[in-house]
Order: sequence, then C-alpha cells, then structure tokens
Amino acid sequence: MASDPQAISEEKASSLIQTHEVPAQRQSETSNDTIAVNTDIIGPKEDSSLPVPDVISPAHTVYTSREKQLIVISAAFSGLFASWTAQIYLPALNNAAYDLHTSVKKINLTVTSYMIFQGVTPIFIGGYADAMGRRPVYIICFILYIATDIALIFTDSYGSLLALRSVQSITISSTQALCQGVVADISTSAERGQYAAFLALPTVLGPSIGPVIGGAIAQYLGWRNIFSFLAITGGINLAVLLTLFPETCRRIVGDGSILPRRANQTLLQLLRNSHKDQSHQVEIGITPTPDSETSKASFAWARFLSALTLLFEKELFLLSTYGGLLFAGLYAVGTAAPSLFAKYYGYNGLTIGLLYLPLAIGSVLAVVLVGKALNWNFQRHAKRLGVTVDKDRHMDLSEFPIERARIEVLVPPFILSVIVITAWGWTVENRLSVGVVVVLVFLLGLGLSGVASVFSALITDIRPEKASAASASNNIIKFLLGAAMSAAIEPLISAVEPGKAFSIIASFYVVVSPCLVVVVRKGMKWRQEVREKDRRANEAQ
Repeated sequence: MASDPQAISEEKASSLIQTHEVPAQRQSETSNDTIAVNTDIIGPKEDSSLPVPDVISPAHTVYTSREKQLIVISAAFSGLFASWTAQIYLPALNNAAYDLHTSVKKINLTVTSYMIFQGVTPIFIGGYADAMGRRPVYIICFILYIATDIALIFTDSYGSLLALRSVQSITISSTQALCQGVVADISTSAERGQYAAFLALPTVLGPSIGPVIGGAIAQYLGWRNIFSFLAITGGINLAVLLTLFPETCRRIVGDGSILPRRANQTLLQLLRNSHKDQSHQVEIGITPTPDSETSKASFAWARFLSALTLLFEKELFLLSTYGGLLFAGLYAVGTAAPSLFAKYYGYNGLTIGLLYLPLAIGSVLAVVLVGKALNWNFQRHAKRLGVTVDKDRHMDLSEFPIERARIEVLVPPFILSVIVITAWGWTVENRLSVGVVVVLVFLLGLGLSGVASVFSALITDIRPEKASAASASNNIIKFLLGAAMSAAIEPLISAVEPGKAFSIIASFYVVVSPCLVVVVRKGMKWRQEVREKDRRANEAQ
C-alpha cells in the first residue's frame, strides 16, 4: 500500500526535532534533585544583532532557456497563421475576381472584413485563455481554422468567399494574443525583451512572406490552392501543438511544475501518466493541482469581456492607439504595393510577391537587435536604481520605470520608420531604381518590426497577469485601424499620388508621438492606481 508522503515528512521532522532537543534542566533518574544543564555546550546563543538573510524568491519558471525559446518559437509560428492568412492571397486578387465574376474592389472587401474580425474576435477569447489555459484555445482555433480552409478550397461565389474569409479570421485571429500570453507566462521582465521581440515577427512576417507564397501558388497551381497550403500547414502545426506544446498558463500550472488537468495536457503527458494516480502523484518537477486551487473554466461574460475593460485603462489605451497607428502604416504599404508595382513598374503577381522578401529579412534582423537592446536597457536602468536583477525570478515593477526603459529603445526604429515610409512613397511615384525600392522595403521591416517589438514587450510588462487579454485589447484598435487604412489607402493615393499619401501617414506618426511622452511621465502612477484597484476588488470578493 502506498505511503502518505505528507505523513512521512511530518514523522521525519518530528524525530529530527526530538533527537536534537535538549532541555535546560531535567529530573535526576536517581533522586528528586534537579540537575542543571549547561546549555552553552549545546551551541552558541542566538545573536539578535546578526543580519536576517534575505528571502530568495523561487524561480519564475522551471523551463530552461532552450525550452523557453522553443515554446516561444512554437507560439510565434502559431500566431503567424493569423497574419499571413490575411495577406497570402493579395497577389491573387485579380485572379479571384476574374474566376468569381466580380470586381477587384469587391474582392478587396474580403481583406477588410478579415481584419475587422481579426481585431474584434480576441476580445472574447483573450480573457477566456487567461482562465481556461492556452492549449485548449490553441487546439480549438486550429481545428476550426483547418475546416474553414477546406471549405474555401471549394468556394464558387463571391458571397461564400466573403463569408468564409470572415469565419476564417474568427477561427485563427486569437493566436497572436495567445502568443503574448505565453511569453508572459514563462519570462521575467529582465529577459522579456528577447522573447517579446518574437511577438513582432507574426505581425510583420505575415505581410512580407504571405504574398510571396500566395503569388507563387496562384501563378502555378491556382488561387484556390492557397487555402490547400494553409490547411496542410495548419494541420502540421496542430499535430505539434497536440503532441509537444505544454500548458503555460500560470493560473493552471504555476511555474510549470504543476501537472494540469487532462484537458490541458499534451499527448506525451497523457501517455506518460496514464497508469498513474494523479491525486497521489508526487514526482520531481510534477506536483498535482490541489482541488481548491484548480482553475475552473468560466463562461461568464466577465471573462469574455476582460479584454474590453482593459482597453479603458489609460496607459493601455494610449499605447494601443499609437501602436495601432504605426501598424496601420505597414498595412498601407502592404495593401498598396501590388497595384503600385503593377502600375509604375509593370510587375506581375510572383515578382510583386518576391519584393516583399526584404521586409521579412529586415523584420528578422529587428527581432535580434531590438530584443538585445530591450534587455540591455532594462539592466541599465536597474543598475542606475541599485536594483539587483535576476532574469530567472519575477521582479516587482511597481516602482520601476519600465515605460522609460522600453520607450527609449523605441526611438531609433521609430525615426527610421518615419523617414523610410515617406521615402518609399516618393521613390515609387518617381519610378526610381527597383534596387532603391528593395533597400527601403528592408529598412521598413527593420523599423516597423522594431517598433512592434517594443510595444509587445511593454504591454506584457504592464499587465503580465492578463497578458492575453491585454494583447487582445491592443488588437482591437490595431486591426481596426489597419482595416481602415487598407480601405482608405487606394482612394488616398488616387487623390494625391503615392508620395504625398505616405508623407501624410508619416506626419501622423510625428503629430501623435507626444502621447509616448505622457506614458513615460505618468505610466508608473497609472500602473500603481490599477494595481490598487485590483487589490480592492480582490478583497471585496
């Protein structure tokens, strides 16, 4: 019969105390006289003047650096589906319009509708993932996404294409918010820069490599096979998630050492523990979840709408609005590029798709550079304040100027983005060498991806305990502004030509930038107010 581990531990502790316990005086075994015992020989007396050692907080997570990198890369790749699905058939818009006997203007609405639902859907999913866990939401999203892709392969009318593209967005758009939640689960603020930089990759790589893949497939296999490609790659990713991707939600697995309920376990965990009684399982690195602490999945509207309530917090609102404006500029370039390259350079779909590749290269380089810069600047501010940083342990940021530490890194890529997006419009309008266009596209990826990395890290730092919901609230504004810009850029270019159109976008960047100064000056105070409000709300429950 299995022994009770807790009883064994208590018995050992009791015997250990009894073995070392020596009374100050005891009765003589041969008389009633009391025998004095010299306690000085037992050990030195406790000196109250000695300093009390600092309590070392436990490590933030049980995962190694290598394991964390693999988890974040897997989450980022899953988030990539939301982004490249929006852009992958841009080079095939003309082909789709011809086959479905409709206009390119109507087909463009399938891009706009996708982005609208991309912004709205995470409102309902972000808070749910923070309570239910990341894995179940990931798996449900990809199952529905693959089913929708299969239906799109057989679409034969504009109406069905528009409807299914909207459903496609609903099924997959929350994966980017989930990615941000995963990073918050397994990383501390001191190391978050290198991981949060990966969060920007899906946002920028989607518009850059999606059209390359879509252009090649549309030209050689037909535009409907774009959705075959998405279904196959989605199925491969689903298999990886089911088998290997661990639950990271801290409400469910803590630092990663708690074995979650069966619905949140990987297939490998289920196979390994199928013959064990989880209620009495005590192993190294695996601790059962107490019934009183097990997170229950709640379908209350408060869970669903937590992302919407976060949007009304001052700091998140300013960051989401300004970050959304910068993101809209990227979508303006991505949406306008096919028609501009066709009009001014005479390129076809595949060649246009290849011109997006420098954007991808610049984005990858930005991840490396900005990630290191974020960590370095965090360490610099901590050293200036005399704060000891341990990247493996969580740090209280209530008195730390995290806004300044992050936004200082934002300045160089921001300036680069303003200059490059202006130059890009005038370069295309004046039909300068395609080599100049390629360099500018590379620099645009470097700048805008760098900016997106900083915003991702800062939003996670502000609300680490509700990272998925915070990311979802950010997406509400980001994708709605992106959808508006995608719809408005063509009429704007028709009215004032590309040079002036993109100069107007760059001027908005500069005019609204003082909101970042406000965040730096008042962000810490706002965070403290929110923290106090949350504390009172928890006490009232």
